[in-house]
Amino acid sequence: MASVVRETGICWFVILNPDQCYKAVLTRDARFDGRFFVAVKTTRIYCRPICRVKTPLEKNCRFYSHAAAAEVAGFRPCKRCRPELAPGNSTMEVKSQLARSTADYIGLGFLADRSLEELAAELGVTDRQMRRVFQEEFGVSPVEFWQTQRLLLAKQFLTDSSMPVMSVALASGFKSLRRFNVALKERYRLTPTELRRHHRQNDAAAAPGDEFSFRLGYRKPLDWDELLRFLGGRAIPQVEQVGEGTYARTVCVVRAGKEYTGVLHVRHDATARVVIVRLSETLLPVCAAVLDRVKRLFDLGADPLAINAVLGTLAAASPGLRVPGSFNGFEMAVRAILGQQISVAAARTLAGRIVQRFGRPIKSDEAALSHLFPEPARLARATVSEIAALGIIGRRAETLIALARAMASGELRLEPGARVEGTLAQLRKIPGIGEWTAQYMAMRGLSWPDAFPHRDLGIQKALGEKNAKKILTHAEQWRPWRAYAVLHLWAQLGKQTETKNGKATP
Repeated sequence: MASVVRETGICWFVILNPDQCYKAVLTRDARFDGRFFVAVKTTRIYCRPICRVKTPLEKNCRFYSHAAAAEVAGFRPCKRCRPELAPGNSTMEVKSQLARSTADYIGLGFLADRSLEELAAELGVTDRQMRRVFQEEFGVSPVEFWQTQRLLLAKQFLTDSSMPVMSVALASGFKSLRRFNVALKERYRLTPTELRRHHRQNDAAAAPGDEFSFRLGYRKPLDWDELLRFLGGRAIPQVEQVGEGTYARTVCVVRAGKEYTGVLHVRHDATARVVIVRLSETLLPVCAAVLDRVKRLFDLGADPLAINAVLGTLAAASPGLRVPGSFNGFEMAVRAILGQQISVAAARTLAGRIVQRFGRPIKSDEAALSHLFPEPARLARATVSEIAALGIIGRRAETLIALARAMASGELRLEPGARVEGTLAQLRKIPGIGEWTAQYMAMRGLSWPDAFPHRDLGIQKALGEKNAKKILTHAEQWRPWRAYAVLHLWAQLGKQTETKNGKATP
């Protein structure tokens, strides 16, 4: 079996073609990094197509779409090219909605403290149906997929940090050191100590720098400055900070009823083509979930070549644009509602007031990062008059409370894995949330790359068209990447200086 990506002019898709895969390996074509892995039968090792080791004979190669499939077939990850650092793929490329949602939930760490049966119930299907569809799509079971994710993450922790082995095991989603040691020995035929020692002795670049820093790969190009400009203009005071090429924020993750809080910093290393994430030590037990949220926030799974092939000339001026996601779906949604019909700066001020009034202080050495954004349950208990006292109009306060109650009850979820159409329908039922706001929340909260707030004033100006139906018809050519088209249209208008026009971008 083999998989490779072919440009069609409409989208890039996976086909089975060993010859093309091997050509990509011969040329070490970075476009296919993370798209497939090459496994060598003589060494029982699998690599990224960009690996610099001696190219194996074609007759000894097997090709897999996912690292999990290679590992289930009995191959170990290469210690040189490090498959754990390969960029991921957008789940939009997964044909089945059910398989896509299952993969999203697994990536968010759902199985770290809950079962497959609970995951199936969350998705509204039977356990058997979920496993069957996932197996058909990925070639492995959900558990095997999750196992590979955990072990590759552990491999990265052992290589890039000085975390104690017990901390590595827990941070990777294993419930005990014994289970971790057994899994690592079975899959990689190494103990944690042996794996760490190998990298220290044979790869100077593998020696850790900051003890709690981790690297996340991506596909070029990446417009880091534009990402920071977008996030910086919307950074919530006391919760987020952007400056000197770095994004920082406070974090709260709940796992098995226990709360973990701390601070993270994210910067870009263009030379190494990685994003570097530094975490507070207090976040290490849940760092897998935190890193996944960072990937979503900075849209690191995107494939610019595939997206730009669809967008055409629209993407020519800024080929590295990404769609900023969200680290916290509720936080992003509140910020979106506050931004309705006011300037970006004004919405940022109001968000800061909400944090000051309803947020919780956090232990931090940085004065600018002093609070956690309020959880839905806290805002759900607030009264309209309490919120209005912050300078927020009454109708908007009612919308915020309704949103908070829906999310606190579990009725509404704003994170990848949630069903898009169902979530949009739920959002539209909340008074004060129209189609524009719902699409914006889907674009950032659900990381839905085909979201399209067609009534946005900036889009209308960029296209020179006010008729909503005509705009939607025109945008058909950009499916399934219409959210990226939105970012390019905003960029064309110089949205960084636009403030008070009706539907200003929150």
